[in-house]
Amino acid sequence: MTIKLYTIGFTQKTAEHFFGLLKDNKITVLVDTRLKPDSQLSGFAKGRDLPYFLRHLNNCDYRYMSSMSPSGDLLSQYRDDKSWIHYEVAFKQLLDQRDLITQLERSWWAQNSVCLLCSEHAPTHCHRRLVAEYIASYWSETQITHLM
Repeated sequence: MTIKLYTIGFTQKTAEHFFGLLKDNKITVLVDTRLKPDSQLSGFAKGRDLPYFLRHLNNCDYRYMSSMSPSGDLLSQYRDDKSWIHYEVAFKQLLDQRDLITQLERSWWAQNSVCLLCSEHAPTHCHRRLVAEYIASYWSETQITHLM
């Protein structure tokens, strides 16, 4: 059974475009992977508001998984040195240390259309892509789609 896994960032998107992408792709669960989901910079995507919007606009559930977010120290270091290569290696090590895959129920992921949320517009330099690739490295039937 194929696991369809989507990713999305909310920056550079209007609320209409963001929620439209989720609806058009029939997302049933949005998994928030941000370190600080209630940041004042999140606008319409604040963690405390998203469950309401998702439920009423898209009939979609919301889950926050801090185990998919970078640590504060790792994020600070990346902001200081801007080395994506270092960040990517360190974040992958963090996922391994957390043993993330054992926290995920494969059948649940297969039964739902799940989308990983972060703030970055493009997945290229975003940890949500790394999380999706981590999952796919364990579950080979995972098909990743980045919503833009």
